[in-house]
Amino acid sequence: MFKESLSRKKIVILSFLSLFLIIGLVFFLLSQNKSFTFLSPLAKKSKTEEIKEKPLDKYTFKRLKKRKPQVSEITLESTINETPDFTSYIFTFESEGRKISGMANIPFGEGPFPVILMLRGYVDLEIYQSGMGTQPSAEVYAQNGYLTLAPDFLGYGSSDMPPDDIWESRFLRSVNIIDLLNSIKTFPQAEVDKIAIWGHSNGGLSSLSILEITGGEYPTTLWAPVSQFFPYDILFFTNEYDDKGKGIRKSLAEFEKDYDIDLYSFDEYLDWIEAPIQIHQGTADIFVPLIWSQNLVNNLNDFDKEVVFYTYPGADHQLNGAWDLVVQRDLNFFKERLK
Repeated sequence: MFKESLSRKKIVILSFLSLFLIIGLVFFLLSQNKSFTFLSPLAKKSKTEEIKEKPLDKYTFKRLKKRKPQVSEITLESTINETPDFTSYIFTFESEGRKISGMANIPFGEGPFPVILMLRGYVDLEIYQSGMGTQPSAEVYAQNGYLTLAPDFLGYGSSDMPPDDIWESRFLRSVNIIDLLNSIKTFPQAEVDKIAIWGHSNGGLSSLSILEITGGEYPTTLWAPVSQFFPYDILFFTNEYDDKGKGIRKSLAEFEKDYDIDLYSFDEYLDWIEAPIQIHQGTADIFVPLIWSQNLVNNLNDFDKEVVFYTYPGADHQLNGAWDLVVQRDLNFFKERLK
C-alpha cells in the first residue's frame, strides 16, 4: 500500500511538472512572435492608448509654475529721448524663440537702479507706439531713480508676431513676462534684488498671474486691474467688437471642448501669491467696475494676503482726477518695499 501511494504521488508531481513545462514552452514560443502582445492589467498602455497631450496643456497655471524660465540678454536698440534725469530707449529680449520689444527708462547716473516692470492695458494696435499706456507714470518713476521696463508684447512695437491661435497668444503673454523678469539679471544697470511690478487694467490681470506662477515677493501696484475669472475677463468687453463677440464665443466653445477653463484662470490660484499688493480704483471707472476691485481685495483677504486698497471718488479708468496722488503713493510704496 505504501509503495502504491508513493507511486501515485510521483505520477501527480510528474504530471504537474509536465504541465508547467508545456505552458512555459508555449509562452516562450509566443514571445518570439513580435506581433503577439500579452494582455495584463499591470502592463503599460500602448502608445495608441496613452492620452495625448493637447497643444495648450503646457499653459495651465500648474504647468507654468513648473516651467524653467528662459533667460536672454536685454539689448538697448535705440535712444528715443534724453532728459536731465533719465534716458528712454527701445529694448529687446527673446522668449520662446520670439523677439519682443519695449520701452526702457534709465535714470541718469552710474546705477545699478531698482527696477519697476510695467505692464500696460489694452491699446489699439493701429495707434500703438512703444511706451503707450505706461510712459507718463514711468517718467515720474525714472525721475525718482527707478529703472522702468515696459514690454510691448508680441505683435506690438517692433516685436515678432504672436501665434495664430488666439488662446495660445493670450497664455504666452505670461510666459514672455516671466522670461523678461528672469532676464533682468543680465542687465548691468538693474539692481536685480530690487524689482517691483506695476500693472494697469489688463496689465493688472497679467501682474496677478505672474505673482501666482512665480510666487515672487515683488511689491506690486495695480491700477484699475481687470480681475474677473477667465473667460469672463474677455467676454465682458466683447460688446464693443464689430461682430459683438460672436467670433470669440465660437472659438471659446471649441476651446472648452478640450480644456478645463479653471486651469487657466488666475482666480483659482490666489493662495499662491506671496507679494505685497496695493490697488488703486476710481469710482467713475466705466471699464473696470469698482465692485471688481472690491471683490478682489476681499478674496485676497480671505487668503490673508497683504493688500492695501485705495479708492478715488470721481476718478476714471486712467485715474484722472487723482493721478498725482496715485503716483505719489506708488513712490512711497516702492521706497518702503525696495529698501
